[in-house]
Parts: sequence; C-alpha cells; structure tokens
Amino acid sequence: MTMTKRELVIRVANSLGMTQSDVSQIIENTFDTLAKSLAHGERWELRDFGVFEVKVRASRIGRNPRTGDEVPVPERRVVTFRPGKQMKKIVTAPAAEEAPSPE
Repeated sequence: MTMTKRELVIRVANSLGMTQSDVSQIIENTFDTLAKSLAHGERWELRDFGVFEVKVRASRIGRNPRTGDEVPVPERRVVTFRPGKQMKKIVTAPAAEEAPSPE
C-alpha cells in the first residue's frame, strides 16, 4: 500500500485533533523547507528517523541497452536517505509484534 500526502494529513490531523488545513500547511512547509535545504547542499538529520543528504554521482560511460552503443552519462546530484536506528527497528520488526492484540 502507498501512503499519499493527503492520507498523511488525515492521519496526523486525526491523531492530534487539528484541522486538516493546518496540518496540510505544516506538512507542505516542512517538505518545501527540506527540499530547498537539500538543494543548497545541506544535510537533514532527524534523530531516530534517518538522514537525508545530497551526493554527487560522478560522470561515467553507460550503454544503450538496445543498441549497445556507449553513451556519456553526466555528473548528477541525487538525494539519499539512510534510516536511523529506531526506523530500522520498526521496519524490521516481525509483523506479529506490530499488530495490536485482539483483546
């Protein structure tokens, strides 16, 4: 299942008892700030969640899979994410641990 930004807004609004409009503005501004910071080469570290940073991929020679011709691939910047300890723990936990008890 994929979670959309809209679904995130609804879950957070319901969890905090805030309006969806306020939560939507907060989430939108957070994402905008994160993207602009990464564009300026800044690193984002969210403790226990993970680290977002921009890395530069060097230029290289690639191949066209159809023709086999060599193709120059230019240097480019990519965003990477490294999960934090708590995130890894939650994601790798067995499904039985995550499910609430039926009682």
